Amino acid sequence: GISAVPVQSAGQLVGIVSEGDLLRRAELGTGRARSRWLEIATPGDRLAAEYIQEHGRKVADVMTRNVVTVQHDTPISEIADLLERKRIKRAPVLRDGKLVGIVSRANLIQALALQKIPEPAGVARPAASRSAPPSWVGSGVTSGAAFPSM
Repeated sequence: GISAVPVQSAGQLVGIVSEGDLLRRAELGTGRARSRWLEIATPGDRLAAEYIQEHGRKVADVMTRNVVTVQHDTPISEIADLLERKRIKRAPVLRDGKLVGIVSRANLIQALALQKIPEPAGVARPAASRSAPPSWVGSGVTSGAAFPSM
């Protein structure tokens, strides 16, 4: 399913709206609850931004503006490191400053599953099965959900 939507203006990426951006909503009763003393200690501009995020009705109010992006030729290992380091689930992919896609954690797992993984040392397989992934690599997909081979 779709878990995020990029936001563009005049052909430029200006933000992204993700499931996370929509979780803390006043109408859902999921707005941030703070103790009174913590609310006093929180800077006013931060409280104002959170209020707008929770009550906003426009994309510009709820989207994440400082979007972490990757280039179309960024190696998978760098993308995985970036997603983990920034604690994000996806990143828009740019080519020459233009949005060309979104890469997610699920995409990285798919790429890993499709890689040819070398046999562990000392394991011999019949020649006919050498082009297929080893039996210990999960390879089945049903209705969009991956499951291990049996």
